[in-house]
Amino acid sequence: MNQRNRGYTLMELMVVVTIVGILAAVAVPSYRQYTMRAKRADATTALLRLAAMQERFYIQHNSYASTDLMDDAPPAGLGIPGTERGYYSLAIDSNDLTTGYTATATVVAGGEQADDTDCAAFSVNAQGLRSAADSGGGDNTDRCWR
Repeated sequence: MNQRNRGYTLMELMVVVTIVGILAAVAVPSYRQYTMRAKRADATTALLRLAAMQERFYIQHNSYASTDLMDDAPPAGLGIPGTERGYYSLAIDSNDLTTGYTATATVVAGGEQADDTDCAAFSVNAQGLRSAADSGGGDNTDRCWR
């Protein structure tokens, strides 16, 4: 009786490995971009929360809070030490806290979001104007604040 060997040839295995490699080469960078975009919500959420807390602080104290008061618990300060996930650091840049402020969320160097050069810094001011910049300082507001 003639028995036929069952199994896969080396050539068939190599074709499958090549196809899987091509699919992985396309999928991994695409997934990385997706996760970076998703982590940007950490900055936008924190800035919008900070803006709301600033308005509440202004009503109570007739002045906006500075960066030094961000770590203090309310009512002494805003009680917002940083972003929820820690991908961004928060700061308030202000010349005159009685008339306005600009809150900025900047990517933490060496952190998980450090590779996100398209949206390295987010900001919002007392008038509610939002902006974002890439790592070179170029305006990327439309792309980053979605």
